[in-house]
Amino acid sequence: MIDWTITGAILADALGAAIAAIGFSVISNPPRRAILYTAILAAVGHSIRFFLLQYTGLDIASSSFIASFSIGMLSLLAADKLLCPATVLYIPALLPMIPGMYAYRTVFSLIKFLQSSGNESEAIHYLLEMFKNGITTASVLFTLAVGATIPLFIFYKRAFTMTRASRRTKK
Repeated sequence: MIDWTITGAILADALGAAIAAIGFSVISNPPRRAILYTAILAAVGHSIRFFLLQYTGLDIASSSFIASFSIGMLSLLAADKLLCPATVLYIPALLPMIPGMYAYRTVFSLIKFLQSSGNESEAIHYLLEMFKNGITTASVLFTLAVGATIPLFIFYKRAFTMTRASRRTKK
């Protein structure tokens, strides 16, 4: 039996990620044919991360790694079809997964830490929050980058020759 609340939440998340990826893709001026693929990659990747976070209890860094690896693998397939570099597809697709709220909380905690000069317990609280959110932000950004580029290293020859028309004519 399909749980429509879970399906609806995943589809809403996918739609939001696709819209954001279209915006990020358009500002980087890719070939027009790549924009739809970027939106699909973002929707799939963000949905995977959303599902893993909400319904499996996996942490945000591990979920982001799995989702970005999926985006990297799928971008190789799409780039081969479109004859464009995979980075044109996967970078705008990854951008909606950047942990903006954690980065905001890091900066906010830093400011509050600097302002709490008289209260030592408050300063320690904001210092701990700053480190917790900063490490989360850095680890998610790291896993996004590593997860998306691992497929390029695994399929090195294919990744860097897919834009060449001569590869298609030779068998």
